[in-house]
Amino acid sequence: MKSTARSELFRELPSVDEFLRKPELAALINEHGATVVTDAARAVLARVRREIGSGLLDPDSLQVALAGMPAAIEEQLRRDTQYSLCPVINATGVILHTNLGRAPLTHSAFSHIAQIAGGYSNLEFQIEGGARGKRDVHVERLLRKLLNESAKQHEISTIVVNNNAAAVLLTLNTLADGGEVIVSRGELVEIGGSFRIPDVMSKSGAILREVGTTNRTRVADYENAINARTRLLLRVHRSNFEISGFTEQPSIAELNDLARRRGLPLMEDLGSGALVNLENFGIRGEPNVLDSLRAGVDIVTYSGDKLLGGPQAGLISGHAELVSRMRSNSLFRALRVDKLTYAALEATLLAYIKREHDAIPALKMMRLTVEEIEQRAQKIEKQIRSPRLKIEIIDGESVVGGGAAPSSVLPTRLLALTHERSSADEFAARLRRSDPPVISRVEEARVLLDLRTVFPEQDELIIAALERIAE
Repeated sequence: MKSTARSELFRELPSVDEFLRKPELAALINEHGATVVTDAARAVLARVRREIGSGLLDPDSLQVALAGMPAAIEEQLRRDTQYSLCPVINATGVILHTNLGRAPLTHSAFSHIAQIAGGYSNLEFQIEGGARGKRDVHVERLLRKLLNESAKQHEISTIVVNNNAAAVLLTLNTLADGGEVIVSRGELVEIGGSFRIPDVMSKSGAILREVGTTNRTRVADYENAINARTRLLLRVHRSNFEISGFTEQPSIAELNDLARRRGLPLMEDLGSGALVNLENFGIRGEPNVLDSLRAGVDIVTYSGDKLLGGPQAGLISGHAELVSRMRSNSLFRALRVDKLTYAALEATLLAYIKREHDAIPALKMMRLTVEEIEQRAQKIEKQIRSPRLKIEIIDGESVVGGGAAPSSVLPTRLLALTHERSSADEFAARLRRSDPPVISRVEEARVLLDLRTVFPEQDELIIAALERIAE
């Protein structure tokens, strides 16, 4: 289309004010207010301008678009005023999928959240004494039961902040502000979003003293680096990668012995932080909080929404005197969590206390057998009737995700889908546009669905989505 013709089409577009005076929009303005309707009208007009500019509209099609603009504005308004955050079906096989919200909560957790969120609570109030209380007590009492058996010679205490990076920041600032922290070069990790341990350390006011090499660090490297400015020995769990081959790393026992001899606290950043032995769930090589405390680590930092299976939070557990110093740090108030996080954490920890591990979705997903997953896959396969959709059940692997257990995989069975009229990428996109969206994987020109991370009650929703978009 010539530029002169396009300019004529642009002149036919009404202004936003002209559109808002149309009687068709009066009801929308009365219901939603002029501001949001104006924003929706601007968005629709901008879309029409882009279509004119790209040559998609001629004079006839522009008239059709103009006639349909009140309906288009109503649809835009509907999209603008609905929730953006929505539930999805995770069929990727990644249990702790960071982009999909990591660990799903227990039923008891979200019922407790609803109970606490809908009214007032004793978040910082002692009911018995009628005085102000501390918000820590609601989860610390449970973590004492879970962790104090691990203590060697001192009482274990715990505080909660908004994520594990905040836990590391608060610990380093409290124990090593202005002093040196010794850490192995092979543990200076970067997690998601270009978030690096050296950057957190710099923000904390501590000075990084790296020792050893990328693949080999000995306890002697730590000892030789200790000087009058040293405040802390730090071990960082390489949770999202591993180094193999010609490697060496001192054990926690060796670092603990060195810390005791030199009068320094030993801190371990576990990142994920399990409260159970994951070998029982088929996951190997992932340390847990209890093991670290039993080995004599003074302070352990870990996440709430990874292997713990709770809400986003950062937990700091360890020597009560050291944790008390962190509680007194003014940064703690800036990083503390709200009543909803405490409610979710309390419910999650109670499941551990009661040994109801299957009530924690992430742990239950790890325990699913290949046979259980295959039975569900077969039921779905039998109910899909579309001749255009080819379904195979194949071997595959699920992963823990969330930066945990990078070398561990769980065997699974996958639904492998091929559509005769759509590419794998197109079919996966159509699944994402379902209600609720179904998030899959695409490999070797096939769409893969792993039911390990799909709740059984969602199987019928997957069947409905497949039948709807396969035609």
